[in-house]
Amino acid sequence: MTATQLQPFLEMRGIVKRFPGVLALNGVDLTVYAGEVHVLLGENGAGKSTLIKILSGVFPPDSGTILFQGRPVTIRNPHDAQLLGVSTIYQELNLVPDMTVAENIFLGREPMLLRRFGLVDHKLLVRQARELLASLNLQIDPQAVVKRLGIAQQQMVEIAKALSLNSRLIVMDEPTAVLTAHEIDQLFSAIAELKQRGVAIVYISHRLDEVKTLGDRATVLRDGTWVDTVRVADTSIDQLIRMMVGRDLMEKFPKIQVALGDEVLRVEQLSRKGVLHDISFHLRRGEILGIAGLVGAGRTEMARAIFGADPFDAGQVLMHGQPVDIKSPAHAIHKGIALVPEDRKRHGILAHLSIKHNITLSALGAFSRGGFINRQQEHTHAQDYAASMRIAAPDIERWVHYLSGGNQQKVVIAKWLSSQADIFLFDEPTRGIDVAAKVEVYQLMNELLKRGSAIIMISSELPEILGMSDRILVMRGGRICGEFLRAEATEENILDRALRGAPDNQSAMETNVTNGDMT
Repeated sequence: MTATQLQPFLEMRGIVKRFPGVLALNGVDLTVYAGEVHVLLGENGAGKSTLIKILSGVFPPDSGTILFQGRPVTIRNPHDAQLLGVSTIYQELNLVPDMTVAENIFLGREPMLLRRFGLVDHKLLVRQARELLASLNLQIDPQAVVKRLGIAQQQMVEIAKALSLNSRLIVMDEPTAVLTAHEIDQLFSAIAELKQRGVAIVYISHRLDEVKTLGDRATVLRDGTWVDTVRVADTSIDQLIRMMVGRDLMEKFPKIQVALGDEVLRVEQLSRKGVLHDISFHLRRGEILGIAGLVGAGRTEMARAIFGADPFDAGQVLMHGQPVDIKSPAHAIHKGIALVPEDRKRHGILAHLSIKHNITLSALGAFSRGGFINRQQEHTHAQDYAASMRIAAPDIERWVHYLSGGNQQKVVIAKWLSSQADIFLFDEPTRGIDVAAKVEVYQLMNELLKRGSAIIMISSELPEILGMSDRILVMRGGRICGEFLRAEATEENILDRALRGAPDNQSAMETNVTNGDMT
């Protein structure tokens, strides 16, 4: 019997949710069966997160019905959702970093020796955690401190925690955003095991290739409305994109070619003990220099060192042929360098300030005199950039906290565009944003190239690296281990360097992997 012949495990019917100035969901339906991976698709701001937060008890719906196994239910808070068997694994993992794996799995539900005295049975706690991890074929020490685990292992701990709660439906929000290919394989194996147990999975991802690999059915949302629910096997990626954006995307990587100009940046033998080793490269005006490598290769650390956010022990940075001593991000900004950071929520935005104040933060000097800000000039400046970036919000006074991930990323980019920087360091610029928003970011890069800027783009998505770079550097273990021109680069030769290093030091690189130096 197929899943579609069974009674639905979950039905959300006609869900409506309003926020001030925004109709976030307008009569949305979602039907999920036990033992299926149901993918939730849509552009940033389409309503996916709002729908999931209603299912998880974070928000109440304004109207609509939720049924579990045919029975209407009211989910007033996350505890109600947990009692119904719903667990949500968000992009920002919900673990206590200084506690062990076992303590996190059974937090608040520890087996007790003497409950009245609060004495935990640690032996039983560890044994139960070990049995649970083994049932998922996970080789994770239950006594390991969570902060010492990689992101992939932490996600597996979240899954184990969900199973310990007897969860029958697990929501996964962008679970592969920071994982390597090997770690993604581990996650997919765990999901296959969950399906065999009859657990329902609601899976949110902007990576349509993995949607095709993993999904059984997909529900597509657009502008807070339900578009369609389809069988993934019967639907092409182009069809999914068309449903998401309401039009065909003619070019997924609209890279333009401009004449390369003078050298604007040179890095010579940049080193930081245990992190970076003899990093040397150059960047020319009008060029996108792609930086590829596995998680932990040192790409972000290199960008932060150039930007003055982290110190380095040796080497130098030159701009326009002249050595510069960049001691802080403020100095880098003054020199015309901008960093769009990997973690936009921690380092890119001030969530509880408005769109306007975030955009103008790096350019206040342009409309300040004698310590006083010309508010009208500031407003006009922010309005122009918000419009050019097509930031979806009722107005520029809205807190950035309330924007979707894609629109938050646009605010970060708008902030640096308004600074009139000359050199842009983009660290994972399209992580967690939808296909249409990605194209907008790429077109923005093209505009920067046209005006004579230069770009360093760090990305874990090889199609993006191949599609948008003029030249590609590959990093591994804090070193540059390969360089390819656009015409000669392939996924295979980039991955080979990222996994094994340069041919002349291949054995040393393999030793580092064995010793666990790389993710």
